[in-house]
Amino acid sequence: MLTFGITIVRHGETEWNKKGLLQGQAIDSSLSDIGMQQAEAAGKYLEDVKFTNVFVSDMARARQTCEAIVKHNSSCSGLEIVTEPSLKERSFGSAEGGLVVDMKNMATAAGQSWLDFTPPGGETIEQMKTRIKEFLEHLFQRMVADHCRPGQRETVMPEGALAGKPDDGIRNVPAHALVVSHGALIRVAMRYLVDELKCPLPQGLDMSHVIALCPNTGICRFIFTVTKGDAGITLSAIRCVFINRCEHI
Repeated sequence: MLTFGITIVRHGETEWNKKGLLQGQAIDSSLSDIGMQQAEAAGKYLEDVKFTNVFVSDMARARQTCEAIVKHNSSCSGLEIVTEPSLKERSFGSAEGGLVVDMKNMATAAGQSWLDFTPPGGETIEQMKTRIKEFLEHLFQRMVADHCRPGQRETVMPEGALAGKPDDGIRNVPAHALVVSHGALIRVAMRYLVDELKCPLPQGLDMSHVIALCPNTGICRFIFTVTKGDAGITLSAIRCVFINRCEHI
């Protein structure tokens, strides 16, 4: 059995974000000057938080953000930065390069919620959930391989009120992964963890927080307990620590 934390960070601002344009997968933009400042601020906020693993989307804006965070964190020195294509942004199909408001209008015209709407040629929510599930399976396998040892003492999932500190929820947790990804993917991941994996929300949070867009360099944190058995690795428990924390920016 292994208990570990995951801290999920959205990339910093790009010029496309600033203009309200959809980047998706086709537009591999870099961080703006403000985005670099946000990434540096996230790195300084997390500088004393211990990480044992790092996973990042293969898109430039996420990789730049990850590099800024890792640079400030001594625990990341020498760690492998695992590039995960499954963490890349949602494909918005024909809507990519256009205004976010135009996609919302397309959804309204189709009689759908824009959160669930799929533009022509775009990736569906179910396809995104499949990517998220595949990433979690890979994550669980890697964390168990790296940190689960025979005879290892069981770690109790931490509880208690938050102290408003960068290491909330992961003090005394033996393993902790940094995951850097994108806004739409993070929003779907939050819904997947809460709706399908039945993760309870901490006091003060509700579904409006789950479906809200994570701000640039916003931070989410979860604690997982997994068990390795004859049938493979299974999820035993999950806890949400916080969603979309952004006091560093």
